[in-house]
Amino acid sequence: MSSSVEHVLVVGAGLAGLRTAEELRRGGYTGELTLLGDENKAPYDRPPLSKQYMRGETDDTALRPAEFYPEHDIRLRLGVTATGVDTAARRVHLADGTDLGYDALVIATGLRPRRIPGLPDVSGVHVLRSHADAAGLREHLGGARKAVIVGAGFIGCELAASFRSRELDVTIVEPQPTPLFAALGEQVGALVTRLHEAEGVRVRCGVGMESLVTDGDSVTGVRLSDGTVLDADLVVIGIGSVPAAAWLEDSGIPLAAPGDGGGVLTDETGQTSVPGVWALGDVAAWPHATGRNKRVEHWTNAGEQAQILAAALLGNEPATEVQVPYVWSDQYDMKIQVLGIPALADEIVVVEDKGRKFLVHYLRAGRLVAVAGASMVGKVMKARAELAANLQQHAPIG
Repeated sequence: MSSSVEHVLVVGAGLAGLRTAEELRRGGYTGELTLLGDENKAPYDRPPLSKQYMRGETDDTALRPAEFYPEHDIRLRLGVTATGVDTAARRVHLADGTDLGYDALVIATGLRPRRIPGLPDVSGVHVLRSHADAAGLREHLGGARKAVIVGAGFIGCELAASFRSRELDVTIVEPQPTPLFAALGEQVGALVTRLHEAEGVRVRCGVGMESLVTDGDSVTGVRLSDGTVLDADLVVIGIGSVPAAAWLEDSGIPLAAPGDGGGVLTDETGQTSVPGVWALGDVAAWPHATGRNKRVEHWTNAGEQAQILAAALLGNEPATEVQVPYVWSDQYDMKIQVLGIPALADEIVVVEDKGRKFLVHYLRAGRLVAVAGASMVGKVMKARAELAANLQQHAPIG
């Protein structure tokens, strides 16, 4: 690392930002280190928000205790939003009218929830991304009876399970053929549908939300594209997220096109083409096995990228071993795990189907490129070595 790097500014105080700060200190960086976040809350863990926190089992989602930051000389600037960057002057503009200078800028601003334009602003309609979103939603649960979840991705499915544990009447609405269709395919989606229906959730696929029904102040229902009206006093819009990169649009920092998933374009170490600017986590489009730069919204990905980025920023040799992508989702008493890259597959095979347990292999040209399983922890994780070897040999898809 050049001795001129005296201040690293990490914009985004989530998991990726915190892991970067930790890896820089672990790697020997002793200069000024600032972690900037737009929430008035120290870095916290997001996965529990839809599960343990939503069920009222925990209130503590902090990633590190308060004393960690002064002990590691990490300056927290919370409740302040970055609004732009002057890359020539190496300064980040903030919403409070001030600027922060940097020698190295790490962009880790994550995602913001996708919203449906034109919806009325009424009580009972929620999204879930931030801790504040989760707190507002959990508070509303106490008086709710009927919930409609629009979107059957991982968050929507986890919320359905959490809501059922609190005895709400739950309907999932998903325009795709099955839940988790885009991530895991129709076969796994059908197995997940069966799990939810066994728990009393109504799963409506192949139909979308047309509008909300309200009494003027609060939501009372959801009108679907087939004309059906579902009664609801709680609606969660879970139709995905978009990278929080709008503040970079006039900065000259390269961004992927929205049609390609958006995000900050980087090389394989997280470095952009702009000197001194790096990016990682959900907001960053790193080179991917598909042959394109792609954002990967996995919890484990943030930590793996932080190790690589910090090493490169410090002038050290980044790790070269193949990282096998891993994601999990806790729903009811089941842990659904995905290891590898399902998007590479040209064939999906259900290897085991045992009711509340299943194991699915994703193959490309007959070689294993991903595994998904429910309550099959050992069999999923056993495939890691084979997957690492196959992904190492995989030629990128053009």
